[in-house]
Amino acid sequence: MEVVLFGLIITGVLPREAALYLGATLVVYFLVVPLDDSLVFFVRSIPLFLALPITDSFDNFNTWRILALIIFFKWFYVHKFKHYGLRITNYFSIKKLFAIRYSLFAKLLIALLLLAVLSMIPAPDKMAAIKRIIFFLNFSVLGIVIYYKAADPAKSDDSGAGKEFTKRLIKNSVIPVIVVAVVGYIQLISTYFIDIYQFMRIWGEGIQCRQFGEQWCNIAVQLGNTWFSYYGEQLSLRVFSLFPDSHSFPQFALLGIPAVLMLIQKKWARILVLSLIFLIVILSGTRGIWAASIGVVLFALVIILYAKMGVSTKSAIADSVDLKQVARYLIIFFVMFAVAFPIFSSPQFLVGKSDDFLKQRVKSIIDFGETSNAQRIEIWKKTLSSIKERPLLGVGIGNYPVVLGQDIRLAKAGSSAHNLYLNIAAEMGIAAGMIFVWFLWLLFKKNYENFIIERDDKLKTYFAATLLYVPWVLIYSLTDVAIFDERALLFFTLTIALILGAKKLT
Repeated sequence: MEVVLFGLIITGVLPREAALYLGATLVVYFLVVPLDDSLVFFVRSIPLFLALPITDSFDNFNTWRILALIIFFKWFYVHKFKHYGLRITNYFSIKKLFAIRYSLFAKLLIALLLLAVLSMIPAPDKMAAIKRIIFFLNFSVLGIVIYYKAADPAKSDDSGAGKEFTKRLIKNSVIPVIVVAVVGYIQLISTYFIDIYQFMRIWGEGIQCRQFGEQWCNIAVQLGNTWFSYYGEQLSLRVFSLFPDSHSFPQFALLGIPAVLMLIQKKWARILVLSLIFLIVILSGTRGIWAASIGVVLFALVIILYAKMGVSTKSAIADSVDLKQVARYLIIFFVMFAVAFPIFSSPQFLVGKSDDFLKQRVKSIIDFGETSNAQRIEIWKKTLSSIKERPLLGVGIGNYPVVLGQDIRLAKAGSSAHNLYLNIAAEMGIAAGMIFVWFLWLLFKKNYENFIIERDDKLKTYFAATLLYVPWVLIYSLTDVAIFDERALLFFTLTIALILGAKKLT
């Protein structure tokens, strides 16, 4: 029902106000069904959640944010109040709060939260900072629930599940990846039957408005978007599917590949599905994703060699073989460029193109004089200068446009450091940037540990794949902050929570 109504709403068959009724229905459903089912449904629906047209000036608040809170409070009630019979006064006791033994991961995340709050002091726009903190807390509460359910050593019961539920959640995360890939291909095919003006009316003034609200719609249509590649009069689509830009879409698809590899066991089926996913990722035209693939290949070689150096020779050889099997599928990505070449060179939007379109875009990756590259380099220089000037608390979370002397509202239009790590350091200070990198390093070590000790073949495949595809996204993040898109960040939160929560799965 959700998929059908989503399609009818974004295509304009039903008025946008129908999203309010759909959202209300989902709220009731999440309140009634068991927590397990609501979590699975949430993961399936990540790219399908709609912004709610509450008022004319406030129409971009997304349904998922309400549903994530419902999931958290249901879990909190069952696992804290009902299951343990604890009183609410226990949670407001400073003494008990400091008596809790937090993991190092939790301490680092709490430290980031504190620095985010402190960064409000120098922030020119306090409200933008507050909204940004609330935004990230919304993701955190969902991650907490997934983490604790993944860490539950018990088999399924009425309050949660351990290993079996984790596999169920991973399997269901394949569904949104398939949905966005299919829509991506539909979007691509449409470019051969309509011109650029019709395309913008359908997607820019239609579908995107109904998905994300009028504010984003106006930005995408009037201020600019990342949906096309231009070379003179030549024009090519950069597939963005159900996402606001062509940068977050490929990250979402890549993060879903570990689940695809776990779910699909037959080699020929894996090759077919991965070929289609890799092709649509390439057709997003995101050069940073292309460049990061080289880093992932080198990264894979290092991990495989390290696995061979394990203490137990027999298990080390087996682990390295498992990694090789997963890493071997990376070859498909590079092979699919041969398929992407004629598509990039084909006459989309009823306009002819030369056959060297893809060649020029690939060459532009290392062309520092190219407009996009030159702008990034200039932005990085200004960001580093800002970090030097404000090393302690930065310019304030959610206030990055200040670094470039821009209006704060341009943050919604993509004003950023075009580097995830510099962006965090510029907004929250050098300490925050270092803590974030430390967290990611520990995450990688935890992921590798999961892979080594996991004896379940399917989960072992999943953790082997996340060892490659999570770093792929993080390497790409050296050139962009698109992981902060709601849909991409939800999938990233899911992946991180499953990795961290795997400590009791074996």
